[in-house]
Amino acid sequence: MTTLITALSLLVVDLAVPGVNIATFPAALLAALSIGLVNGTIKPVLSTLSMPVNFLTLGAFSLVVNGICFWLASVIVPGFGVYGLWAFLLGPVVLSFTSTLLNGYFVEKGYGQALTGRSSDTAIEGEK
Repeated sequence: MTTLITALSLLVVDLAVPGVNIATFPAALLAALSIGLVNGTIKPVLSTLSMPVNFLTLGAFSLVVNGICFWLASVIVPGFGVYGLWAFLLGPVVLSFTSTLLNGYFVEKGYGQALTGRSSDTAIEGEK
């Protein structure tokens, strides 16, 4: 479900951010998988290596690390392109914002069971 939400969010990024191009919905699905793979493997290494710079910039360098990961995912997937500085910096921000909104929407509508593994109507023991 997370991959589907990320793919839908990428289509919104394609519309909202000039310089981000997604050719087709299957390309968006592959891009979502690629972003997940890059964020799970390469981003922790980049974040650790850039920690001193991130500390000096009060966290602003995280935008650059996110941009690098976003761009790197676009290099891997045909039909997904990131062109220009604004796409490099704003693309991941819009993607994160849109994914958060869509994830909240699906959880609220009852599709959260697939996302969290439990129904939103049932309480966990000890929560009462």
